[in-house]
Amino acid sequence: MSEPAGNREQAGNREQAAAVRRRLDALWRIEGARIVAALARATRDVGFAEDLAQEALADALVQWPASGTPANPAAWLTAVAKRKAIDAWRRSEGLEVRYRAMARDLENDDGVAWVPLEDDVLRLVFTACHPVLSREAQMALTLRVVGGLTTEEIARLFLVPVATVQQRIVRAKKTLAAAQVPFEVPEPNEWGARLGAVLGVVYLMFTEGYAATTGEAWIRPDLAREALRIGRILAGLVPREPEAHGLVALMEFQASRFPARTTPGGSPVLLADQDRTRWDRAQIGRGRAALRRCDALSRGRGNYALQAAIAECHSSAPSVDDTDWHRIVLLYEALGRIAPSPVVELNRAVAVSMATGPAAALVIVDGLAAAGVLRGTHLLPSVRGELLVRLGRIDEARSEFVAAAGLARNQRTRELLEERAAGI
Repeated sequence: MSEPAGNREQAGNREQAAAVRRRLDALWRIEGARIVAALARATRDVGFAEDLAQEALADALVQWPASGTPANPAAWLTAVAKRKAIDAWRRSEGLEVRYRAMARDLENDDGVAWVPLEDDVLRLVFTACHPVLSREAQMALTLRVVGGLTTEEIARLFLVPVATVQQRIVRAKKTLAAAQVPFEVPEPNEWGARLGAVLGVVYLMFTEGYAATTGEAWIRPDLAREALRIGRILAGLVPREPEAHGLVALMEFQASRFPARTTPGGSPVLLADQDRTRWDRAQIGRGRAALRRCDALSRGRGNYALQAAIAECHSSAPSVDDTDWHRIVLLYEALGRIAPSPVVELNRAVAVSMATGPAAALVIVDGLAAAGVLRGTHLLPSVRGELLVRLGRIDEARSEFVAAAGLARNQRTRELLEERAAGI
């Protein structure tokens, strides 16, 4: 018996709506920051701009399944959001001047040619990292409006409840509006208080692109490339700041591995199994040049420069076995003194396992476990599992990989750990 025409039509509509949602998700990942930045430039209100963009996305979900995707979807979203701003201002009192300015903008906007200023995203980052906000709020807001991450992804990144992230973002928007924070790159004498936060957020964006915390893709190159682009702009704006160059060097080295980090099907390829001939040698060269610029300032290597130096060791080695692991251990020890964290200590343990052996590394990892750090993430049990495999303690190792798989929120990471548990 054939399916009724009405049911087929409903199924087709659902499929079309799902396809539109996928296209919008991809568009937001790539263009979301520029859309919000363009709106923030027009409205001078980052929170309002992000709300307008979300409303435009909601309209697209309703209209595009019926009317089709516009030729320039980013321009469509921007134009719709601007008209929503005008409607909101029209309903307000005392904002005729703003309304007239926006109307003039729209008269010159054909909805197709949408080319925002290149530094709009940089303005957006500095605004979201304004010192009136707490560091947690700065990072949450920037990852949301610049990185395009969902609140769930940000919550996973910070290991906090989703509701906490939502509250931080809402409060940050209200604080920026109440403080009337201008949408602009600050004067150079104001950068000191904000540059550290900006660099931290850019690195978090890159980290999420390099190894996604959630979702189906193991890496998100578009997000990483956007973080690297912002980092390069920052380094050009503050050429006397060594950590800006150090961060660029780190991202260049790490991004050079993208061609070898996944199979054609998107499955992860770990460092030991990567075809190093596929690493981008030109990008490695840019990383070395950025690290040289950092060192030329003669102010010592900071957090990002030390991590870049570790990445350079990997980029210089023809294989895992030929890597200078003793040097990497020393670099991690230095990093642990200036920027201590459980993740740094866990990475040091991995380096120790390669330089000295798994037994010495297991002592470090067990110390982290006893301290209760990194609880709720797959990182510690996955490293412990690898060490136990090398020590011949197979049953214990399998249990660790199973536990790690249960904690992983990224589908590809979870599959990798499940395969590791089944294969040993």
